[in-house]
Amino acid sequence: MTDRKITMPDTWLILMAIALLAWLVGWWVPGGYFADTLQVDGKSVIDPGSFRYADAPVGLPLFAEGGGMGLFNTLFEGLVAGDKWGSAIGVFAFILITGGAFGVVFATGSVEAALERLIARAEGEPVWLLPGLFFVFSLAGAVFGMGEEAIPFTLMLVPVMARLGYDKLCAVVVTYVATQVGFAASWMNPFGVAIAQGIAGVPLLSGASVRMGLWLLFTLVGMVWIARYGRRVRGSAGVVPQGSGHSVNPAPLQSGQWLVLAVLILGVAWMVWGVTQRGYYLPEIATQFFCIGLAAGLVGTLFRLNQMTANSALEAFRAGSAQLLPAAMIVAFAKGIVLLLGGDDPASPSVLNTLLFVCADALSELPAALTALGMLVFQSGFNFFVTSGSGQAALTMPLMAPLADLLGVSRQTAVLAFQLGDGFTNMLVPTSAALMGCLGAARIDWLDWIGFIWRFYLVLFALSAAAVMAAGVLGFA
Repeated sequence: MTDRKITMPDTWLILMAIALLAWLVGWWVPGGYFADTLQVDGKSVIDPGSFRYADAPVGLPLFAEGGGMGLFNTLFEGLVAGDKWGSAIGVFAFILITGGAFGVVFATGSVEAALERLIARAEGEPVWLLPGLFFVFSLAGAVFGMGEEAIPFTLMLVPVMARLGYDKLCAVVVTYVATQVGFAASWMNPFGVAIAQGIAGVPLLSGASVRMGLWLLFTLVGMVWIARYGRRVRGSAGVVPQGSGHSVNPAPLQSGQWLVLAVLILGVAWMVWGVTQRGYYLPEIATQFFCIGLAAGLVGTLFRLNQMTANSALEAFRAGSAQLLPAAMIVAFAKGIVLLLGGDDPASPSVLNTLLFVCADALSELPAALTALGMLVFQSGFNFFVTSGSGQAALTMPLMAPLADLLGVSRQTAVLAFQLGDGFTNMLVPTSAALMGCLGAARIDWLDWIGFIWRFYLVLFALSAAAVMAAGVLGFA
């Protein structure tokens, strides 16, 4: 009898199963709608008392003609739904353009070269190396949603850690774990908070000051934790510094590489100014990312960074977009699932409105703090099935945002619960391709990893719970 290796189903298989379930639900769960809205703090929100059941079921056919909606129409209808200002077609375009821009930036080799210099400078004085790297990778996760890009850096850092007397676990922590800490608490991550806020109808990058504070807190906790672990493991049995016989001495950064880094920094500053001062949204921010990629490509071509030419810069843009195409497609398919449930218009009969009403009625007696905590727990568990931040936002925020209205919790709090629930569980779940890729690069078994990381995760979850409960009570907006 041969042992069969248990593998987790692909995200698309999970989405297809959810789509089938949503289609079936439409035939036996009555649709409903909210007849009226209320004005709260100048905003129009759903009036829970105005819920009504529809006269007829909202079940859809398998295949619809004439541009209608059916089970087999899910992907196409999801792709063309919405407009450039939001889900799904606007978010789809935003993801592809942003991915292409960062593809060009990474192709110049400037980010990698800067990290290599940082590592080389720490070889003689490694005390600050681990917390320093944790800070840098956390910042990368916060600013541009670094995830899978951590895999080559993990591969590069494993031998460096061995030379300095650290173990392989340190390499994964300062790269992948750090990016997920930044991703979870980010104030501007285009693939997490920006998409979730766009779907939830929250002003893009609003609440940034609170999120910056949380990012600093979570990052500081991670820096202290890895510094203490590194100090304990360095020089222990089986982990002995190997000297500097194989030390890497990278060349100083080229002037072109400095320019690319400056383009990236100035581009981020321009983006923050545009959002806070001019009200920039998806169309403008996507164009800003395109400008960053264009400027990086011009610098890379003029200075021949990584032998870059105009053709290779364009190829890097295409490759970067292609890398994020699955995430963009997931957003579209998830939107299609929402359409299978009848859409997210509170005034039109849909199963989604019925689910909202039932959930709100069940949770209506809970205080705001427990409601927010429940959202965090839900998002943390849901991430096991859909590890894509943009995909989870597309699937859950159409439900969580109006549910927050019904339960008296701000939509900003719902977005925060999504961020923290999605980001931190990425360092645990075996369905995360980025985590498994980093563990594979470091040759660490997943079960050994769980035995190592679970205590740190519990600390992060406890802090997250405190944060969302406080946001629920204080009306984080």
